[in-house]
Amino acid sequence: MRLQDKDMSVSLLNYGAITQGWWIDDTPLILGYGDPQAYLNDPFYHGAIVGRVANRIKGAGFDLEGTRYRLNPNESANTLHGGTEGLSRQIWTLQQLSDREAVMSYLSPDGEGGFPGEVRFVLHVSLNFPNLIYTITAQPDRPTPISIAQHNYYTLGSPVGVQDFSLRIDAGHVLETDAQGVPIGNLQDVQNTALDFTHPGRPGKNIDHFYVFDSDRDAQQPIAAIDAANGLGLRVFSDQAGAQVYSAGSLGAPFHAGAGLCFEPSGYPNAPNISAFPGMVFSPERPYHQTLTLKLTGT
Repeated sequence: MRLQDKDMSVSLLNYGAITQGWWIDDTPLILGYGDPQAYLNDPFYHGAIVGRVANRIKGAGFDLEGTRYRLNPNESANTLHGGTEGLSRQIWTLQQLSDREAVMSYLSPDGEGGFPGEVRFVLHVSLNFPNLIYTITAQPDRPTPISIAQHNYYTLGSPVGVQDFSLRIDAGHVLETDAQGVPIGNLQDVQNTALDFTHPGRPGKNIDHFYVFDSDRDAQQPIAAIDAANGLGLRVFSDQAGAQVYSAGSLGAPFHAGAGLCFEPSGYPNAPNISAFPGMVFSPERPYHQTLTLKLTGT
């Protein structure tokens, strides 16, 4: 399915609610496969909606209300992006489609991937030049952890990728992780380190960290700015606690390492196992909601 507004267009798939392409005129703004079949075995989650819980859960399990839940491990002994039965591996139902908007839904049954409760997920994608807006809601039938991320790799028309970018993030800390990239519960100050993007800087190919957004940020201002040498830029607005920032250093063929920057707003990774982290348990009385707005500049 394809959305169009002025010179901007977006291509969507109902498998994984994937954003296959985003263009201004004929300039591609994200990485994507031309053949939809390629997404069936894609280990890099290109353009997908990932969850039920995005990012990593240590030991593929967690405790909730006195019960231990065992999840599907898919990255060593841990669960990544919801495991083998995550949202990115499901067929979503198209509910509504117009020139500039698409609505897809997915009903995740109780126990899918090991997670408790039935959850109805709804994704609303809106193209309103120069903005691309993702609104994600989830209605569970009982308490369960939910944390969704949108997984585009942004190129902004640059064939070089991240080494051609300037990046700024309103985040003075990242989450400290173990050797497997799973947060252990501590915040790490980025000041005077290679991870400091509180002022614009060039990201290298080895960034793969969860940035904790500054609590005193102005919600009306972008949480991040990505600018390419060709003059195109992206302003990211998010209502989430932080974002995994991945500079695609291990990205595989047909793309090269560092070909795009993945900026994934979500709740804290591994939060179901760390009581000090902000909670991500939602319920019938407290449904899940996230809005991600991407504003293209330089057009």
